[in-house]
Amino acid sequence: MEGLTLVIGNKNYSSWSMRPWVLLSQLGIAFEERLLRFHTDDWDAGIGRWSPSGLVPVLWRGRIAVWDSLAIMETVADWFPEQSVWPADPEARAFARSTAAEMHSGFRNLRTHMPMNIRASHPGKGMTPEVRADIDRIERLWRESRSRFGAGGDFLFGEFSAADAMFAPVVMRLATYGVACGPVTARYCEAMKRAPGVRAWIEGALAETHFVAEDEPYAEPPRP
Repeated sequence: MEGLTLVIGNKNYSSWSMRPWVLLSQLGIAFEERLLRFHTDDWDAGIGRWSPSGLVPVLWRGRIAVWDSLAIMETVADWFPEQSVWPADPEARAFARSTAAEMHSGFRNLRTHMPMNIRASHPGKGMTPEVRADIDRIERLWRESRSRFGAGGDFLFGEFSAADAMFAPVVMRLATYGVACGPVTARYCEAMKRAPGVRAWIEGALAETHFVAEDEPYAEPPRP
């Protein structure tokens, strides 16, 4: 099999990029990272070459390009059937795919008012009744996943899967905005932050210094 190249945006901000990067890293699937920082010459020069959609992430294998986080995860499951991208049990797998798809298409209030910003701390910012409703729904999904299918490990379906990768940016948001959550959520978030793939992404995000104003609604731009 030809090598993989994953094209991503800033680790501090790009929640969509985080998902496949964490999945590949956590499962031990080797890939080359191609980072295009938002609003830079690198982005302007590279995005048309690397991304059919003009967005990140994109996974390349030879001449094959796969874009969109969920499409990448499904393709990785096809290319690496020996890896546990999705739970093996059919009932758990159906539930995992449903939760991942709901994350993919929903929770717009959470996304809008609590953008991912790993190196920031904004307790209490962004909380609205609509955001709280999104978080409550996510917590219900996490509790049900853990209670029905999570006996084999610390993650939603026991072992780490694509469902966990899809929710990794939510774990980051809950930390950044100091969101009060229940005990199941708290334990799950701690397990996620300890996962090697997630931890490596966080370390990369904390090392970045690039400031993107549109992703920093609660911060003043850094002084020159």
